[in-house]
Amino acid sequence: MTKRLFLIPNYNHPDTIADVVRNCLPYGDDIVIVDDGSNAYTKEKIREAQDLSEHVHVITLAANSGKGGAVLAGFRWAIDQGYSHVFQLDADGQQDARAIPDFLKASDDNPRALICGYPVYDDSVPASRKWGRLITDFWVIINTVSLAYRDTLCGFRIYPMEAVARWLASSPRIGLRMDFDCDVLVQLYWSGVKPINLPVRIFYPADGISHFHAIENLYLSKMHARNFFGMLIRLPRLVARHFHADN
Repeated sequence: MTKRLFLIPNYNHPDTIADVVRNCLPYGDDIVIVDDGSNAYTKEKIREAQDLSEHVHVITLAANSGKGGAVLAGFRWAIDQGYSHVFQLDADGQQDARAIPDFLKASDDNPRALICGYPVYDDSVPASRKWGRLITDFWVIINTVSLAYRDTLCGFRIYPMEAVARWLASSPRIGLRMDFDCDVLVQLYWSGVKPINLPVRIFYPADGISHFHAIENLYLSKMHARNFFGMLIRLPRLVARHFHADN
């Protein structure tokens, strides 16, 4: 039985959170906002978003733990509450909510798959974002020994929680900042999860709030290096995977 949860990590995105919640409400699933140590104004806006429906829940973290820490807190809550799938999306409103139905259908048709969004940009995207993604995409190809993912930094995706629960039970080493979105996909691929890639349009408003700072590149580099050595250990199995028709 499918029991789905929308998961929205939020660190100081006060002015868009209500709209993101409203975009999720028509589908009738529960929604959880993970307040990742936000400021007082954002907390007020999160409370207003929670008041929109009884289906909206809030997890409050005492201090900022990074995007990965917030998503992991949401995962653990979802597992405890018995959700079968978690639809992660960002609180900044830059992801086109019109893609939600296609993702839901793909997940319904392939309940064990990870439905992973890849960005389709308009002219508002900064060039640095595009080039940075190309570097990460290159290392993901190396570290999965595959072309399984079109993009691993877009936080618009549906996770099958049975697979996530097994992965978490292994006590994985995982990035807790913006490296998380890439790191978790590589590690889930290693564990045998099948990805399905779907497009989602991304908008970069001129007054948008970004928490991506230069130090995130250091965390990404360390994560790619760690996963490279993890790939070497798994290399025979990853190569063999290409010879199995069901993968």
